[in-house]
Amino acid sequence: MIQELIKAFTLIFIAEMGDKTQILAMAFATKYSVKKVLLGIFIGAFLNHGLAVMLGKYISTVIPVNTVQIIAGFAFVAFALWTLRPDDEEHEEENSKYQFGPVLTVAIAFFIGELGDKTQLSVITLSTDAAYPIFTLGGSVLGMIVTGGLGIVIGKKLGDKIPDLALKIAASAVFMFFGITKLYQTVPEKYLSVQNIALFVGIILIIAVVMILLLIKQRQEGRQSAFIKMSKRLYDYYNAVHQNLENMCLGAEKCGECEGNHCVVGYTKSLIQYGLNHDESLNMNLSEIKETHADKTFDKELALDSLAITLLLVKDNPKKSEYKNIHEIRKKLETILLGKSIEQMDNWSVYIKTLSRINKDVAKNVLECMNSH
Repeated sequence: MIQELIKAFTLIFIAEMGDKTQILAMAFATKYSVKKVLLGIFIGAFLNHGLAVMLGKYISTVIPVNTVQIIAGFAFVAFALWTLRPDDEEHEEENSKYQFGPVLTVAIAFFIGELGDKTQLSVITLSTDAAYPIFTLGGSVLGMIVTGGLGIVIGKKLGDKIPDLALKIAASAVFMFFGITKLYQTVPEKYLSVQNIALFVGIILIIAVVMILLLIKQRQEGRQSAFIKMSKRLYDYYNAVHQNLENMCLGAEKCGECEGNHCVVGYTKSLIQYGLNHDESLNMNLSEIKETHADKTFDKELALDSLAITLLLVKDNPKKSEYKNIHEIRKKLETILLGKSIEQMDNWSVYIKTLSRINKDVAKNVLECMNSH
């Protein structure tokens, strides 16, 4: 039974690295605490994969076991090739339409997002011959949670340095291993002739090589998967603004006594640290701060550059839920530059008009700075 748990965990863990699960986890973690995101993943994956296990066990009762095993073997081979498909056009999940509280929102998004996906189909396939289906379920859910958690950390720490091509090939190899092994053990011996095996292996190799070449071409052309794109955007943004903020304060001699998080720069630094590290204790402390002080001396050029970088990130789709923390940073940077913040940013043209009404020079300089980037 432990073997079934490890098998399910390994398969799901490797298959979901760099896939939709991690994109969703990263997006939700910018809006909700990591604990709530992981709890939501657990509930969503448990329900989704629980349904898959029940379906798999039902299939094994109505179709002869050997036939099920052969189908499962071919299914795993198909999943191996599916994993290698280029996915740069994969849409980013729009999770803002689910608003039922953090845990339920994440759970619903993961349950629906995994319906009919290769992960759910893999769990169905695994459970058709599972002696202890509860362990198959436990392993697959654990794989989803660990993969989601790594997505939150890796995306912010590595940016576009994530070896997505290697992850795809590794995941494909795992699926292929399970598929070939199952077929070898279950296909009637009379069909295992040298000619048939050579034809099967040849077809698989041709398709796999074509898929890998397409992935390499995608990389050479500079196209990136949705996971890499999101990772790079957030990684570059947080690190660029973090560097500016480190140099923004002009020191105690010009500023006066340091007030830490109660200073607008200190507060914004803490928001950046939360974005980089998802420090939940830090997030809790920030929520207790009622106001910050803008009457300090700061390097306004660095503040202007930071606001420009922030606006470049959010301007095309300011309502994206994963930008919640970034909008908080935007408002603090506006406070530094304008003495006040623009509470809502629902539309770029409306925002820039509002900014111009408050301070035309700042608006002009921000636009020039954005163009220079």
